[in-house]
Amino acid sequence: MMKFIRRSLYLKFLLGYLLFGVAGFLAVSTLSARLTENYLIKSRARTLYDEANLIAAAYSGVYDGKALPLQSAYPQLEAVSTFLRAEIWIMDKNGAIVIDSAHSWDGRTIPDFDPTATGNRSYTVGSYFGSFPETVLSVSAPITGNYRTYGYVVIHLRMNYVREDAMQILNLVYISYGIVFLLSLTFLFIFHFAVYRPLAAITEGARQFADGNLTHRIPVRAEDEMGYLATTMNGMAEKLARLEEDERRFIANVSHDFRSPLTSIKGFSEAILDGTIPPEQREKYMRRVIAESERLSKLTENMLRLNTLNPGQTLHRSVFELNALIRATVESFEPQCKAKHIHISLLFAEEQSFVYADALRIQQVLYNLTDNAIKFSPENSEIEIACTERRSRMEISVSDSGIGIPDEDLSRIFDRFFKGDRSRGKDKMGAGLGLAIAREVMLAHGESLEATQRTEGGSRFVFTLPKADEKNLRH
Repeated sequence: MMKFIRRSLYLKFLLGYLLFGVAGFLAVSTLSARLTENYLIKSRARTLYDEANLIAAAYSGVYDGKALPLQSAYPQLEAVSTFLRAEIWIMDKNGAIVIDSAHSWDGRTIPDFDPTATGNRSYTVGSYFGSFPETVLSVSAPITGNYRTYGYVVIHLRMNYVREDAMQILNLVYISYGIVFLLSLTFLFIFHFAVYRPLAAITEGARQFADGNLTHRIPVRAEDEMGYLATTMNGMAEKLARLEEDERRFIANVSHDFRSPLTSIKGFSEAILDGTIPPEQREKYMRRVIAESERLSKLTENMLRLNTLNPGQTLHRSVFELNALIRATVESFEPQCKAKHIHISLLFAEEQSFVYADALRIQQVLYNLTDNAIKFSPENSEIEIACTERRSRMEISVSDSGIGIPDEDLSRIFDRFFKGDRSRGKDKMGAGLGLAIAREVMLAHGESLEATQRTEGGSRFVFTLPKADEKNLRH
């Protein structure tokens, strides 16, 4: 089907091109033939009329109305007739032919002769009152003297000569049109290589993507619109492939994170029911069951929270004191810090820093970043949480001295469900949702969240919040 569409498009363009060529040739040949013939008729008529006037002026002096001694005019008329390829008559005012350059009409009279039949034109095209069996171009000039008309000089040119001259001109037009048409084939080649082939490659790429082959890449050979389209579609395929990979990672991570607590809950519950665990230890194992249940609940809650977050969501913004929120968040991690002998140092630019944001959401961001820093920090290490003023904003950073983030993971660390291979062996308690939730919260606030590698080792996460101004403080 796709091949048929491609061929159909190419065939339509080719047929349109040929149709344009044929229609153009017919139009040029028809219009040019008519225009050329009309032009030559008028041009030849002017030339013949000028010659007729010259002859009439030369012989008007000897025209007295009674005697017509014009026999001496034969040699000159024959020479002019040969040059013009025309037949010249000298007629009296009654239509009698006095002299004929062809010597075939001498002494004859043209029936129904009417010198005014030409109207306002100086020439006529026809048989000239039935005198010729073929079409001729005829012009006439009066022979006058003493304010009287004594006769006429009439010159006839066979239209075959006019048409022959027109055909010579038309042959040049046809040859020029043919050359232009052949040169216009260049556009067909340009269309083939600049439009059709890239479009065929893009169409094939779209078919491959639709069939699920996201590893296929459309070749990009130009930086024009076609190249931009191919690059865009390749980028789309890469994103789709990344989404598929994220989905596989998510399924693997969630399956692992759900299976482990479910296995523990099932095993402890069966052991309690069948009496494997003695009564005096049941409370201990029931607490483990509750802990695993809370772990599952937390995982589910994070997934639901991430699913409901979006940049356009409604936030409950208010003015709150940022330093106090940071202290309260850090205090909730006291057990984890004691277990790993980790010290969290707080660096505040001011004793109090008021910001305008959703306090519960920002606490979630701080919690996730701090939790992430504790997980990947070694024992007996230090975590630094700093709050710095940057013009109209407060910059909050969470830095650790842990294993850091691989360079290949920096661009994807905030992707949903992404969990780097290096974290897989250490973070057994999460599904890689904490950083994704933190980023979504900051996007909803219209702020940024960035991750960088520390030169001294470890990673650093930085986000900003708008400072509370006087208008916010009044509320």
